Amino acid sequence: MSISSYPFDGQAVSEGQYSYLFRELASHSGIADAVGGTGFNVYGDSSGMQVKVNAGFAIVRGHAVQSTATETVTIAAASAATRYDRVVLRLDPTANKISIAVVQGTSGGGVPALTQTDTGIYEFPLATVTVPIGSATVSAGNVSTEREFLGNSVGGWTTATRPKNARTGRLGLNTSTNQWEFWDGTEWKDLAPTITWSTIQGRPSTFTPSAHGHDWDEISGKPSTYPPSSHSHSWSSITSKPSTFAPSSHSHSWSSITSKPSTFKPSSHSHSGYLTSGSTISWANGSKKPHSNAASGSGTWYSVWVEGNGTFCRNTSSIRFKTNVRDYEINPDDLLKLRPVIYDRKDVINEDGSVKEGRKDEVGLIAEEVEAAGLDWMVNYLDGEVDGLRYDLLGVALVPVVQRQAQQISDLEARLARLEAKLS
Repeated sequence: MSISSYPFDGQAVSEGQYSYLFRELASHSGIADAVGGTGFNVYGDSSGMQVKVNAGFAIVRGHAVQSTATETVTIAAASAATRYDRVVLRLDPTANKISIAVVQGTSGGGVPALTQTDTGIYEFPLATVTVPIGSATVSAGNVSTEREFLGNSVGGWTTATRPKNARTGRLGLNTSTNQWEFWDGTEWKDLAPTITWSTIQGRPSTFTPSAHGHDWDEISGKPSTYPPSSHSHSWSSITSKPSTFAPSSHSHSWSSITSKPSTFKPSSHSHSGYLTSGSTISWANGSKKPHSNAASGSGTWYSVWVEGNGTFCRNTSSIRFKTNVRDYEINPDDLLKLRPVIYDRKDVINEDGSVKEGRKDEVGLIAEEVEAAGLDWMVNYLDGEVDGLRYDLLGVALVPVVQRQAQQISDLEARLARLEAKLS
């Protein structure tokens, strides 16, 4: 049967069914008390290696537990290093009970994890107990509460059906007024009341106030001298400024201009033809020659590196530039994990809102996949994030792959020679 309903007279209802029912009524496990109440509060009183647990009522995974007196719980002797124990309400469906128990931590370890299964053992935390080295008692300062409460559950009601004696902090939606309201301990109050001019405190009796003046002595924050000593104002603080910048056509006298050159025209100077602004090189993002020109010129040709600050440098490999040289093991299988891909670059939106279309059908590797293959020494990082690849190192990485294949070919040739000799 796919549909069941319960509980009814003369019907057997299982523990699991009741537990599920009450878990829906109380949406989570917790102490049935006002937030900050003393129900199942755990405390130390320096009376020995023990803690006290106040009386209380709680719901643990749909099961109820009630304690009517203060319980004393033993804490194990101190360890060689600081230890953290947890006092819990332990639901054991097999034993048909909920008991107060201690989950003991390990010496020098952190706060131990709890067992919280849906059908078996479920441990609801009450407090963490810090057990220092050599301690013989548990003081109040050694206990930190972990209790959660049921008192803040959210509900919905009408003005006529809302709870009459709710716990402080109870929150719900009043469908009669379509407003969220909460119980402040005395009455239901609107969670987000509408602010009107009449409800504002300290408002003027008329708006705008009737015309009036103030004596100079009554004004606060006024300059100590008049006119005030030399000072400046930010552009945003200036009133009646032009609506556009620069303002409509106008002029300024030479004497009113600040930071002007001491001579006019300025002393003789020049700029290199390849500079566009500051020290920015106009061809720094690619070759100075178009792709249709043949590279020419005498002298040595170098691969070029670009440092993170934009500096160009030649790629040198002579032993006279190197020290501490040693073998570097590369696993050929890591190279065989790499996946060549073809992709399109994302479009770039410029500051003026125009769109620069990204390049299409580029071929390469994905840097994150190279990193995941254990070849992070080929990956470039920028501000702590994967950024690019050192494709110039890919040839070095492929050397052990080629060496292994060469060895395999040599071994196969030797086996073939032995087989031919045997057959002859």
